Amino acid sequence: MIPDTRYHKMKILHIDSNHPVLMEDLALLGCKNHEDYTSSKTEIEAKIANYDGIVIRSRFKIDKTFIDAATNLKFIARVGAGLESIDCDYAESKGIVLIAAPEGNMNAVGEHALGMILSLFNNLKRADAQIRQGQWLREANRGLELEGKTVGLIGYGNMGKAFAKKLKGFDCEVICYDIKENVGDENCQQVSLKELQEKTDVLSIHTPHNNQSYKMIDVNFINNFKKPFYIINTARGTAIVTNDLVDGLKSGKILGACLDVLEYEKLSFENLFENKELPNAFEYLISSENVLLSPHIAGWTVESKYKLAKTITKKIEQHFFN
Repeated sequence: MIPDTRYHKMKILHIDSNHPVLMEDLALLGCKNHEDYTSSKTEIEAKIANYDGIVIRSRFKIDKTFIDAATNLKFIARVGAGLESIDCDYAESKGIVLIAAPEGNMNAVGEHALGMILSLFNNLKRADAQIRQGQWLREANRGLELEGKTVGLIGYGNMGKAFAKKLKGFDCEVICYDIKENVGDENCQQVSLKELQEKTDVLSIHTPHNNQSYKMIDVNFINNFKKPFYIINTARGTAIVTNDLVDGLKSGKILGACLDVLEYEKLSFENLFENKELPNAFEYLISSENVLLSPHIAGWTVESKYKLAKTITKKIEQHFFN
């Protein structure tokens, strides 16, 4: 195939830092990389017309005003799994190609979800703290096993598939519900939502942020489960209504929670709150022994940083240089 030379010398603006291999690979394609990690959104808008592409993480929202200013933009690449910080419909109406990289951190997310539930099942956080305080409590920390449990996944895309693959050696039943048909595979049986809610012992959320997933896990959704269950969320915090989650924990309907993401996160995912006033529901989560929290790092590994960058450059190359 003869390389498409129309896009050589393509000017690309990077507004978030990423693995250096990203810019190295783009330079090898003939692209001109420019970096600006400090200017405001307004300042970036004032010069974005000079660029053919922009590489982002989650610094600010790419909205209609920004897109209208980007008169020569050919692509927006987000070094991450989701595109919720972009007005996707409007960008695509302008002929802008949208690129994400869920393949780059799916393994990291699968490992993190597994690590969280194993830690919660075996009381590792509590036992570690007790030993550091001079307490040696074996019976009080008797754990649970994944073997024989049913793990239900909501969403069976890249992240759900990665988690199901990790679960394969644990002799547990893995089922999933997804709005797309025929997504099940050798690692996971696709079922109806009703069947998932009847069987599940451990629920894991793997949905993108959209209108269907927004506040999906509410009191009605929780109460439709036949058995008390554990919940893992490594997707987006807005999928769960935190007040309803806390009510479920208090009632015993939810036995424990592993939360890498929270409803209170800012769009950048870099901070929780605008001020120091904490919601009552969050106060409950941080004081609960059956809740395990991490700061949106499920896909945040040394290896995934490299793989995300390579995935982005590969997709840019495939779209514009082949």
